[in-house]
Amino acid sequence: MITDQARDSAPARWPTGGALASARYGPTAPRITLGAQLRRLREATNITTGQAAGAIRASPSKLSRLERGRTGARQRDVADLLTMYGVTDEAEREQLLMLARQANAPGWWQQYHDVLPKWFELYIGLEEASSVIRAYEVQLVHGLMQTEDYARAVIHLFNAGAPAEEIDRRIGLRMQRQQLLTRPGAPELWAVLDEAALRRPPGGPQVMRAQMEHLLQLTDLPTVTLQIVPFRAGPPAAAGGPFTILRFPEPDLPDLVYLEQLNSALYLDQPRDVTGYLTVMDRLCVQAETGAASQDMLRALLRQA
Repeated sequence: MITDQARDSAPARWPTGGALASARYGPTAPRITLGAQLRRLREATNITTGQAAGAIRASPSKLSRLERGRTGARQRDVADLLTMYGVTDEAEREQLLMLARQANAPGWWQQYHDVLPKWFELYIGLEEASSVIRAYEVQLVHGLMQTEDYARAVIHLFNAGAPAEEIDRRIGLRMQRQQLLTRPGAPELWAVLDEAALRRPPGGPQVMRAQMEHLLQLTDLPTVTLQIVPFRAGPPAAAGGPFTILRFPEPDLPDLVYLEQLNSALYLDQPRDVTGYLTVMDRLCVQAETGAASQDMLRALLRQA
């Protein structure tokens, strides 16, 4: 568990290192790792994007998407690029070709393709691959921490008029996402929640009461920390709204900020952007109640419910 002492330190310390394990993380991490390694090999040999794209009969934009991990790559294309980049060592070639095979494997979330927007599909893969998830929420409990009834109320709110079957599938997707919190080697989840999210129940008092009880249960997990920013703390440090910061065990995967919008999302991985959001998150954690005090606050709210 992230301790209160760690909460007060700034900047935050993140775990580093770790081996890639596609079977556990899905295809997203291998895809980004492969792209980053191919980009480094290309730049080391002073080969342009256009030249490399021509070698695999692709457009420069497609090669750019491959190098940024936004798309997978065929085995033949990876082999051709490795040859062009002068990679002749069989062990090294096989390692990268294995990454290509892993990157093209389907993720569990693809079974929900009918209710899963493309812009959110990437996030789920990144969430699966993460070692630390730091999230700030203003109006709603984070999706990884929602009960089924709370999730149903939220999904109804944003999908008014959708068929019951679609609502059920969206709930199923959210519930399956939550399994990563209890799997072996689960990522650390450090969530900061504004008090407003606890004062505006989307499904009524009974749903909110069960949700708060669930939050207390989650804080018993050694990998979960919850802090609440009370109204009395004044305006929160994050004036721009909710955001999530992901950290990965693989050195080839940079820290990433996820900003969800109504019908799209932004993914920020430039160091300057990430550093800015980390600074804001650290301020929020100092502004919020400690983990223990946040648990006391939840119990007090339950007594009032």
